[in-house]
Amino acid sequence: MIDTGLLKKICETPGAPGFEQRIRELVVREVRPLVDELHIDNLGNVIAIKRGKARKKVMVAAHMDEISFIVTHIDEDGFLRFHPLGGFDPKTLTSQRVIVHGKRDVIGVMGTKPIHLMKPDERSKAVPINDYFIDLGMSKGEVKDLISVGDPVTRERELIEMGECVNSKSIDNRVSVFILIETLRALQGREVPYDVYAAFTVQEEVGLRGAISAAHLIDPDFGLGLDVTIAYDVPGAQAHEAVTRLGKGAAIKILDGSVICDYRMVNFLKKTATQNNIPWQLEILPAGGTDTAGLQRSGKKGAIAGAISIPLRHIHQTIELAHKRDVRNCIDLLTASLENLHNYDWSFGPGTVSEGYL
Repeated sequence: MIDTGLLKKICETPGAPGFEQRIRELVVREVRPLVDELHIDNLGNVIAIKRGKARKKVMVAAHMDEISFIVTHIDEDGFLRFHPLGGFDPKTLTSQRVIVHGKRDVIGVMGTKPIHLMKPDERSKAVPINDYFIDLGMSKGEVKDLISVGDPVTRERELIEMGECVNSKSIDNRVSVFILIETLRALQGREVPYDVYAAFTVQEEVGLRGAISAAHLIDPDFGLGLDVTIAYDVPGAQAHEAVTRLGKGAAIKILDGSVICDYRMVNFLKKTATQNNIPWQLEILPAGGTDTAGLQRSGKKGAIAGAISIPLRHIHQTIELAHKRDVRNCIDLLTASLENLHNYDWSFGPGTVSEGYL
């Protein structure tokens, strides 16, 4: 159904926001044979281009970075203090292994006050992220030789298969990196109507920084964001809270906290999925944002933008869970969409003139 070996490699490769070197190298190795051109911009975005028959531009963005940490202090006993890079659910950090990327990679463990020493009122509260530290099991001298303030820290978790699902750290958003690579692979030897700019972006988790810069450079006519979304289809969830459901198909975004998707792109994705018998569902995410916002409004003329989202359980926690069938559906929908953009009426309707925007 999907190449879980490649997905595993992508998810397990470190790449904190601003420190995407290793995941960028992997992306370049995988993508270079699949495209006509490949560039890396000054911010570190990988921009891979597959030329189409007409010189309109469609930009597809998948961010390479993962929620992580950065070392801010080394105390007298060799314990590390840190600052999060991206939004974490602190209650999931206790006793979790991490990798500190210093002069060499060093395994550490997240620590906090033992429950035996907590006051009764402390036991019933979530531990604030500022109360955590990283224990490397080394003396201060050993730590100082290897680790410096400013070193990035990522989670240490391998990808495993669970039934029909994959479970790993950083499925947000490495699954989208995987989907974009596999889409480029599927398009090999096939024509696309417009130039496809596959942008593997940096620093999304700290403010869509890579996508904003890349969209300003590319100035796309069409924009498609690839990112995960919430599947809150678990015990205790109300039906209206689900956002999406695991295993029910590719999610077509209507809106999130940063973007209202162009209704034309929403309708195009729905029509394309239906015509190609690809299972799909709609996504309305009340909060949070994705690279789609950068795609939509950072070019000179704006872009007709939308997003394909991958349902995800346990989002922004130590591990995350995605359904392999949803991943396959997203690859199929993105591939079909890039091949059929020219077969849709992108005007605003009777009595309007939209050609000037294209």
